[in-house]
Amino acid sequence: MPTERLVLRRPDDWHVHLRDGAMLKAVLPFTARQFGRAIVMPNLKPPVATTADAVAYRERILAAVPAGVSFTPLMTAYLTDGTDPDDLAQGFEDGVFAAAKLYPANATTNSAHGVTDIAKITPVLERMAEIGMPLLIHGEVTDQAVDIFDREAVFIDRTLAPLLERHKALRVVLEHATTAEAVAFVRDHAASGRVGATITAHHLLINRSHIFQGGIRPHLYCLPIAKRETHRQALLEAAISGEGPFFLGTDTAPHPLTAKESACGCAGCFTAANALELYAEAFEQAGALDTLEAFASLNGPRFYGLPVAEEKVVLERSPSTAPDIVLIADGDGVLPFRSGETLNWTFVGAA
Repeated sequence: MPTERLVLRRPDDWHVHLRDGAMLKAVLPFTARQFGRAIVMPNLKPPVATTADAVAYRERILAAVPAGVSFTPLMTAYLTDGTDPDDLAQGFEDGVFAAAKLYPANATTNSAHGVTDIAKITPVLERMAEIGMPLLIHGEVTDQAVDIFDREAVFIDRTLAPLLERHKALRVVLEHATTAEAVAFVRDHAASGRVGATITAHHLLINRSHIFQGGIRPHLYCLPIAKRETHRQALLEAAISGEGPFFLGTDTAPHPLTAKESACGCAGCFTAANALELYAEAFEQAGALDTLEAFASLNGPRFYGLPVAEEKVVLERSPSTAPDIVLIADGDGVLPFRSGETLNWTFVGAA
């Protein structure tokens, strides 16, 4: 008999883009509805680069949480060539920062202020290793001579492996892993307990062919871009394994419809509107619903040294429809992943 009802400890989203202003108010309720905590990305304009920036942004997020909803934003620092190690360490010690985010300059959305050469932040990385502050990495090289589908694998070889060798106590999360090489690398370092990886729902459900199925589908374009089917299968196998280094991170990344459907469309999939339903679909297709709780609710808190949630949530096997569009106060809108499609699972809420 197929499973008709899933009861999970309330999951956390270990990689989310909430944006700011009208967009924040439009998209935050979706994340707060399903997840108890979320690692909030700092790539705003201007970026969340200091402790003071993070305190102010956290207040704006909390002000946008719907009444009666319990949700904890976990703030991150946007690393730049000029990041102050003392400010970063103080923010971590004071509980403002949960981690720091490394964007190679110009690798993805709003990354122009990112790190131009990882050697320039050596003092920052040394301090982070000393205090146990996790480093979250967008793992792609920006070398235009490297094919876009190879940039994660090349980053692992050129940057990540040497980084871990130089900083032997540094704790690292390879964000939104997309390749078999990433899975293998994380597994090779699993015994150390200092390397983890987040995996998105969309990278579990689509490969690169879906982006061009019947024409260009801009709402499936994200960075890192979806790879070959063999890589999707490797990610799925890692996610359903229940292994500790792999945990849920949606990388939900909302952009206005006009910015996605343009001559130079923005990268990002907005999956927050139905995130857990999408993960349940991927795990069910693999015959592994029994390991969803480990991936979604247990592995992440353990990696970050945080308590596992006591609250539980319910998913039921009943049709639900992804929203056609999420309207923003300025009149534009965001198109959710699988917009308007019928899904097999419905998020019910607290158990």
